[in-house]
Amino acid sequence: MAKILIVEDEKNLARFVELELKHEKYDTVVESNGRRALELALNENFDAILLDLMLPDLNGLEIARRVRQVKSTPIIMMTARDSVIDRVSGLDHGADDYIVKPFAIEELLARLRAVLRRVKIEKEASDDTIEKKVVKFKDLTIETANRIVRRGDGKAVDLTKREYNLLMTLIKNKNNVVSRDQLLSKIWGPGSNIETNVVEVYVRYLRNKIDIPGRQSYIKTVRGTGYMVRDEDDEKN
Repeated sequence: MAKILIVEDEKNLARFVELELKHEKYDTVVESNGRRALELALNENFDAILLDLMLPDLNGLEIARRVRQVKSTPIIMMTARDSVIDRVSGLDHGADDYIVKPFAIEELLARLRAVLRRVKIEKEASDDTIEKKVVKFKDLTIETANRIVRRGDGKAVDLTKREYNLLMTLIKNKNNVVSRDQLLSKIWGPGSNIETNVVEVYVRYLRNKIDIPGRQSYIKTVRGTGYMVRDEDDEKN
């Protein structure tokens, strides 16, 4: 039985979500205060966290950021703020998915199943069972055991989990175009319902970190399709 932490200060909504999850045989814990929720998330083992954005004492973004520093517990943010900037900010702070209020409970349950399924698949597959300890692409060196990426100039690059997964997905499919939808499914999980322009934002983040000024970008944009990395450079990015 999966154990879910529900962090929501709107009592009626929290109670509604709690009852629906219990009906689906989930074990639930409900907390309305941000600081107490953070203590629970850090000190207990949950299979997923449903996290409101606006909370007393500590907001959801800060909770997600602090949890993600030490744990990989899946986080689904629940909020009325639905702009692309808000979504990207939530994902950037460590959320795995983002659902906008008011939402249908069926959609929330589907997203919860999706993140739990992705975690299970990742554990079973262990990144395609056995991954090399060091992966090299052009003059990039990736130490997969500790996720350290070094550029051609020797500089270590600090990547977020999603930036790292984006880079590795492109490298594993080098010389082939990977569509935006494929990247969404691989990195955010099937059925995550994240807009494809979020992929563009993360590609820009990744380029800003790994590309060396004055040199061609490692990542090529294939207009209208997606992205790819190639063993050999060409004239256009």
